[in-house]
Amino acid sequence: MTSRGHRAVLTDSGAPLPVPPPTSGPIAILPSPAELHVSAVSDAGGTVAELDGDTRGIVWLDPRDPSGLESALGSAPGVTWVQLPFAGVDAFAHLISAHGDRVLFTSAKGAYAEPVAEHALALTLATLRVLPARARATSWATEPEGVSLYGRNVLVIGAGGIALEYMRLLAPFDVDVTVVRRSTSPVPGASRTVTTDDLDDVLPSADVVMIAAAMTSGTAKLFGAAQFARMKQTARLVNIARGGLVDTDALVDALRAGEIAGAGVDVTDPEPLPDGHPLWETPGAIITPHQADTPEMVAPLLAERVRANVEAFLAESGSGFVGVVDPVAGY
Repeated sequence: MTSRGHRAVLTDSGAPLPVPPPTSGPIAILPSPAELHVSAVSDAGGTVAELDGDTRGIVWLDPRDPSGLESALGSAPGVTWVQLPFAGVDAFAHLISAHGDRVLFTSAKGAYAEPVAEHALALTLATLRVLPARARATSWATEPEGVSLYGRNVLVIGAGGIALEYMRLLAPFDVDVTVVRRSTSPVPGASRTVTTDDLDDVLPSADVVMIAAAMTSGTAKLFGAAQFARMKQTARLVNIARGGLVDTDALVDALRAGEIAGAGVDVTDPEPLPDGHPLWETPGAIITPHQADTPEMVAPLLAERVRANVEAFLAESGSGFVGVVDPVAGY
């Protein structure tokens, strides 16, 4: 019997395209092809070739090199589709803005939802059970601490694949979930959905706040001193999205002042978090180094996303693409 492995959480398969259907043709895998992704393109019927004037599609594998993709787009003006490697596309925002009127960009949103949601649950339980203090302890504690997740009020910021999978993992704990998103459209697994304009109104009732929102100009430092002041002193914050969604200085102050009880973060601002930064030594904080999904977990999931989108690319019908990036919304 083979192990199940992770599967993508599809939230937008068949979403309308912001541009005309891409024109199919040779696909370049950059900056350097990986055999797994070459096979994904070939298995879907696509042709992998060097970047040149005939290139119509790019699979970009380096999330930290937007300038490299910019150069590739400049040298291949016939490109009509680009597959990006991460769910978050903020590093490529300027390219999406510049080329999004003629090039279809697809991201990995939803592809890594299972491993990231699993990590979010781990951070949730760790903060509730005061594991940061336990891990740092050098003597046997006699003061009973820690609370259960069962029956708590959980506030989820975002409604993408990670949020959906996190709520699925929360189901056995019989929690009450409120989702904060751009619209009030109902979200499966949530008892209510509110917009970001109502964030401050729902914060006071939350025992756990889990951030899984996209990083855009409108969500930068979504959580600052004012938000922490509205939270319960027993509340926990979990961030597995982008460090810039949280004001790090305000988080340090809130934890030290006892405005919230704990925080589990896989992302920080700045990132990497420098040695000696106050957050490392702040009581109640647990920090993981942006490893909610490791390369071993990500590679097959991205390969499957590539395969699915190459099939849609070759069909030239404009349907079947997954992870379509909205150039206006920025994700």
